[in-house]
Amino acid sequence: MQLATAWGADVIGLAGQANHAWLRDHGVTPVDYRPDAEKAVREALQGRQPAALFDCSGAGYVDLALSLGIPADRINTIADFTAVAKYKVKSVGSAAASNADVLAELAGLIDAGKLEFPVAGSYPLSDVKAAYDDLDAGHTHGKIVLIPW
Repeated sequence: MQLATAWGADVIGLAGQANHAWLRDHGVTPVDYRPDAEKAVREALQGRQPAALFDCSGAGYVDLALSLGIPADRINTIADFTAVAKYKVKSVGSAAASNADVLAELAGLIDAGKLEFPVAGSYPLSDVKAAYDDLDAGHTHGKIVLIPW
């Protein structure tokens, strides 16, 4: 989301109310999770056609994207593998960009204050279960960090 807005994209983000202010602060139009999410997204689009969807949670968002008219080759999910098989949408995660050049670019953006890397919680490795419990609870705002000592 931060990279998309930095590259000039208009971004709509489906999120709970607790994350709306953070999204707005980062140039994203927030839309609340709700049963009629398609209606809310269409309202946020203001008649524009969406170009792509990146799905991090599953929960039917690939179906939502298709109903909004987004072509399957412009949909990427890292959570809905049933939709990948059914609709032939992309499933490209961070491994595709895991190399020294990309890492250096991201570190430079973080250093310049142009990219935030929020941390939701830090846990010593000896408390890995608590870290996974936090992650499993969902809706964390940031990464879970394990400290090896």
